[in-house]
Amino acid sequence: MAKLNGKKIAILVADGFEQVEMTKPREALEKEGAETMIVSPAGKEVQGMNHADKGDKFPVDIPLEEAQPEQFDALMIPGGLMNPDELRANMDALEFVRHFFREGKPVAAICHAAWVLIDAGVVRGRKLTSWERIQSDVKNAGGHWVDEEVVVDNGLVTSRKPADIPAFNRKMIEEFCEGKHTANQHAQEFARVELET
Repeated sequence: MAKLNGKKIAILVADGFEQVEMTKPREALEKEGAETMIVSPAGKEVQGMNHADKGDKFPVDIPLEEAQPEQFDALMIPGGLMNPDELRANMDALEFVRHFFREGKPVAAICHAAWVLIDAGVVRGRKLTSWERIQSDVKNAGGHWVDEEVVVDNGLVTSRKPADIPAFNRKMIEEFCEGKHTANQHAQEFARVELET
């Protein structure tokens, strides 16, 4: 039996996401029986990138403004340079992300996706990794940055780059299988961030 049967996973992306950081984890999730849905502010299609070159376009399953985070069991955020930079400036995207942390639902983020977590106010006190060049951003936000291919911290799975995807996928599937984790110790902080935004 597939490990993730019955699980519904949101993939949050804007234009400019690193294509392989969406497609490979998505394939791994669906292979284990999960239903994945692309949630995006981009409109009907969202643009992938292969480093600096345009990749493929993918159909958006649910526009961000219509997405209900309560309907999902877990969240995956690909990286890329432009994608997280756009998401971190979108209040709907940040609130969508905060829901998963408030509810103790597992979240997986790779590469530059840590920028989205930083602006959602969910990094402080957490151990995580990211694209090496944004480690100062993680540290300045109160996160404990480490240089490892995959890091797991109470339901949060992070990796550095496309080469880490096999390890990222394994740990993501493990955490998504476990489902909700204990009530997050930073719930009050998230509530405060909400009030400020």
